[in-house]
Formats: sequence, C-alpha cells, structure tokens
Amino acid sequence: MMKFSYINRRTHLYLAMFLLPWVFVYGVSSVVFAHHDWFDGDSEWTTLLERDYDRPVPEGKQAQRAFGAALLDELGLEGSFGVYMPNPRQINIYRFDFWGSTDIKYSIDEQRLVVREPAFRWSNFLTGLHARGGFDQDAFLPDAWAVVVDLVCLAFLIWVASGVIMWWQMRHLRRWGAVALGSGAALFTMLLLLL
Repeated sequence: MMKFSYINRRTHLYLAMFLLPWVFVYGVSSVVFAHHDWFDGDSEWTTLLERDYDRPVPEGKQAQRAFGAALLDELGLEGSFGVYMPNPRQINIYRFDFWGSTDIKYSIDEQRLVVREPAFRWSNFLTGLHARGGFDQDAFLPDAWAVVVDLVCLAFLIWVASGVIMWWQMRHLRRWGAVALGSGAALFTMLLLLL
C-alpha cells in the first residue's frame, strides 16, 4: 500500500507539470497588465463599417444582450461577445476571441453604427488569455474553457496544499519554510491593508 507522503509528492509533481502552461500564461500576462505602458503604443484600428442605423435599444441586461446577439447576426459576426452601455446614449457590443476582437458602437442619439477592429497585438492576446472566463456565453467551447479554468483554480489550491504538507514533513526545513510563509503572508496583509 502506497504511503500518503508518496501520493502527496506525486500529486505535487504532476500538478506542477499540468499547471505549467497556465502558470506561464498567468505570469507573463500579469507583466503585461502591470506594465501596459511597455506594450501599448497607439492602437491601430480598421473601420469595417460606418452607417446610419435606427433601432430601439431595449432596457435590461438580458434584453440588451439579445439586442447585441441580433446585431452580430445582422452583421454576419459570430463568437463570444459582451454588451454594455457606458451612458444612455450609446450601446457597445464587443465580439472577441483569443486572436482578435470587433468593437461595435451604436450611438442612439446620432443613429450611427460604427464597427471597428484593432490590429493584432500580443499584449491583447495575453491579457485576453488571462482574463477570459465565466459562463455567460451560450456556446460549448467558452463553457468548456470556463470549466477548465475552474479545474485549474482547484488544482492550484491542491498544489499549494501538497507543497505545504511536504514542507511540514521535512523537519529540517520547517524554520526556513516558516520564514517564507510568514514573510509572504505579512507582505500580502500589509499591501491589502495599505492599498
């Protein structure tokens, strides 16, 4: 019968290998989030369509999402999307995937529709990988991505727990482990309270 410590070490090892691409993506994309001025120059946009448009915009998030879906269908665009109103005079629909996005702005007062796409940027690709999640899309693959992200989050917690267990089982490393754990917790708490 295998010992718990053996199972724990193997769990820690194989979770580390499984999580490698996710840790890499989250690490690199966090640099982009934290230092966006290093990566973002002037955004280059291509206007795909600009024309008069006159449609009533319904009230309520669900009705506005249905409006966005109908508009995307009318424009022949597919994929994941979001809808928001920055003010009562405008509704924005953004269609996105990992490789690009489409920005649709409908100015209600001016009855004007503008459809634009930004040029591909690696910084947008990486931050899109980092930030994408949730179950708000009505399609299998976005939901599958969200399920995998949930599993990755659970795996992170198991990975941390298995590492703490290994540290505690190695008596000669308890002091230095406590220093590492304590200083990390203290730094986190200090920033949490001061920011």
